[in-house]
Amino acid sequence: MIISHKHKFIFLKTNKTAGTSIEIALSKYCGPEDVITPIKPEDEAIRTQLGYRGPQNYLAPWRDYGLRDAAKLLLRRERKNRYFNHISAREVKAQVGDGVWNSYYKFCFERNPFDRLISHYYWCHRSEPRPPMSSFIESGRPMILKRRGFGVYTIDGQVVVDRICRYEAIADEMEEVRKAIGIPEPLMLPHAKAAHRADKRSYSDVLGEDERNWVSRVFGDEMRMLGYHFAVPLLGAVFAGPLLGFG
Repeated sequence: MIISHKHKFIFLKTNKTAGTSIEIALSKYCGPEDVITPIKPEDEAIRTQLGYRGPQNYLAPWRDYGLRDAAKLLLRRERKNRYFNHISAREVKAQVGDGVWNSYYKFCFERNPFDRLISHYYWCHRSEPRPPMSSFIESGRPMILKRRGFGVYTIDGQVVVDRICRYEAIADEMEEVRKAIGIPEPLMLPHAKAAHRADKRSYSDVLGEDERNWVSRVFGDEMRMLGYHFAVPLLGAVFAGPLLGFG
């Protein structure tokens, strides 16, 4: 995630929505006082090669350390983070205070939950043999999509960001964000996190009725809010975007 005091914006990072690529692109325009949280080493390598700012200002001050934090520092040389990758709006607001929170432009990305589930499945199971999708759902692992999605940009079930951008229209959305936060040139998204999905079928060909019903139940808030739906194949093509637009 990024908090830019230079451009007065907060980017809340959901998962399986190209968040790392967006984060890298935004870090090019960050100043020395901005908060940038760490990403995976291979993605940090991309950011370094591009000459962009890396992780900074994300560690907790020493006054915030408790006994457990001190023990981790001594035993594992592990510093305490004040900000981290998929931190929630609630936690960011508590750290920055109402003044910054209310005056900065806050945005995130969301994605059709059917497609997001498939992406997460292949990320978790990068090689064969893979378990059936039903077993993956029963394992509870997909619930992280709710915590690191709707749970990131809401507080007590209420949306608290200024814009929820659509993954399906990422280029157009980034252009709208760029204009809103005053970045003077188009944002160029690098390719971060190599794909682990050889199966290119649409989720409409992968998910059965039970899995479809599970997604509709668990991610009903997002689907109603953004107009997402289960894609219906039409003449060999699949429309995977939302039915309705939003501001």
